[in-house]
Amino acid sequence: MKLKALKCAFPYTIPIMTGFLFLGMSYGIYMHVSGFSFWYPMLMAMTIFAGSVEFVAVNLLLGAFDPLQALIVTLVLNARHIFYGISMLDKFKSTGLKKLYLIFGMCDESFSINYTADIPDDVDKGWFMFFVTLLNQIYWVTGATLGGLFGSLISFNTEGIDFVMTAMFVVIFLNQWSKEKRHFSSYTGLIVSFAALVFFGADNFMIPAMAMILIILSLARKKEGSS
Repeated sequence: MKLKALKCAFPYTIPIMTGFLFLGMSYGIYMHVSGFSFWYPMLMAMTIFAGSVEFVAVNLLLGAFDPLQALIVTLVLNARHIFYGISMLDKFKSTGLKKLYLIFGMCDESFSINYTADIPDDVDKGWFMFFVTLLNQIYWVTGATLGGLFGSLISFNTEGIDFVMTAMFVVIFLNQWSKEKRHFSSYTGLIVSFAALVFFGADNFMIPAMAMILIILSLARKKEGSS
């Protein structure tokens, strides 16, 4: 059962592997350049597993000790996970103790796969989501560790390497688009995100956009259920 779920989950994570290895290495290199041993990016990737926060944590570690600032920054950067968690309430039911790790390891990419994947009926959904989450974290930890170990050997300009993640999300969006018949959720995401970007600006649009998307999709699902 577990092996079957692993074999089913792995192909979904291949695009994530490519992005996480490159971006994780850039994070490890950044930590090395900032004066940290490879143990720092490796352990932080294992315990924090939140890419944007890990990059910000470099400046927090180098600056004056300010736990309140660290708490606020972390909450703001990861506030979108509140909506991820709400969306996954039904899917995480009956997963047993695996739920604890699924909650801890739910990054953007794991959420995208676990929420949209068409899991075969003969594959245990709990183990499928577990292995998607585990594989994605392994990719990130591996990339961060390699970047920390070999950062001193890197001589080329790594500026712009984080665009790998943008490209990966475009691929995930196109894959989801191809699965939809009416493209309602895709249009909702595009239109609401653009409107929030216009009204709230690039630095503040994420949370309002996700809240509106969640409300609209929840209302649409409720309407379909009652019809």
